[in-house]
Amino acid sequence: MNRLTTSQGTFELARFPEHPRDPFRAWDAADEYLLRQLTDPERGPVDLAGTVAVVGDRWGALATALAAHRPVQISDSYLARRATLANLARNGLDQDAVRLLSSRDTPPDRIDVLIVRVPKSLAFLEDQLHRIAPAVHAGTVVIGTGMVKEIHTSSLKLFERIIGPTRTSLAVRKARLIFCTPDPALPRTPSPWPYRYELPADVGPVAGLTTVNHAGIFCAERLDIGTRFFLKHLPSRGGAVRVVDLGCGNGVLGLSAAVANPEAHLTFVDESYGAVASAEETFRAGAPAGAKADFLVGDGLDGLDPGSVDLVLNNPPFHSHTATTDATARTMFTGARTALRQGGELWVVGNRHLSYHTHLRRIFGNCTTVAGDPKFVVLRAVKR
Repeated sequence: MNRLTTSQGTFELARFPEHPRDPFRAWDAADEYLLRQLTDPERGPVDLAGTVAVVGDRWGALATALAAHRPVQISDSYLARRATLANLARNGLDQDAVRLLSSRDTPPDRIDVLIVRVPKSLAFLEDQLHRIAPAVHAGTVVIGTGMVKEIHTSSLKLFERIIGPTRTSLAVRKARLIFCTPDPALPRTPSPWPYRYELPADVGPVAGLTTVNHAGIFCAERLDIGTRFFLKHLPSRGGAVRVVDLGCGNGVLGLSAAVANPEAHLTFVDESYGAVASAEETFRAGAPAGAKADFLVGDGLDGLDPGSVDLVLNNPPFHSHTATTDATARTMFTGARTALRQGGELWVVGNRHLSYHTHLRRIFGNCTTVAGDPKFVVLRAVKR
């Protein structure tokens, strides 16, 4: 936990889930820059009396600092939502002070101040701006923020095309602001998302099926090469087994398991609301008639009963926003061991250099390599 001091107050903040040895803070210079801008006496403080919408708040730092103005937070991340609630509580703030909306929810009808934390995914920024644009009016104050490495010419062009004339600030501590003046005369075009594509012929049972991808999920415009390799080496399970696609993304792994074994009960889990929506639409489009599935937005396998799962399929992320970390993978592996019944198996694909086998051996006491190529390995761990 760390302390953020701004003109709005001093706040104790942490990421979620909170790890005592986590080296990453719950905010950065871009958040600080924006909060200072809102009270800048030279430009005149921004009037926050109307509806304030905060889009893409990564760990609730912005919503917590602005809680006195009862903002609406719009986020694709379940973990960001949990972090926001935890940070409000640890600072003695009313949790109802922030209205929490997911990226799939309908935005407010009118937004008077729009704050955008520029995401890593340009596609997600495009989709969110399209969804929010109808609520923006000529008097709306629009300010984006991000680190210099996160704000590109393409980001500015999206603001310009969807909202209105756009310019940037000078960089301060490697952070930059985006100022956008809404133009109500701009044509209101629909978002191009979700994006659909047909799976290639060499990926087993799901070959030729269609996958549905909402903006922001990993490799939304094509099948990523790790998943493609994994699909060629998935285990074969018959009967009424419980299978989990953990960190499901667009749900292709779980769909493959369902097509190969129509008696299986699939559970798709991700912390991204857009990912779970993608997985559900992909499953509905391609699963056999009568196939059974649940779709959960959450923190790994926390929502499942211990010892209730036969097989977990996992292609874990190794980034948290722009930071490279294996913390999420380790949490997923530990959660999988708890959720699996005796004899249940965790199958993982990962880049060879990430050395997931060392974590799996420590957590499960065993790990075997099922398949590998110069870039990827498929690993299997069994709950003894």
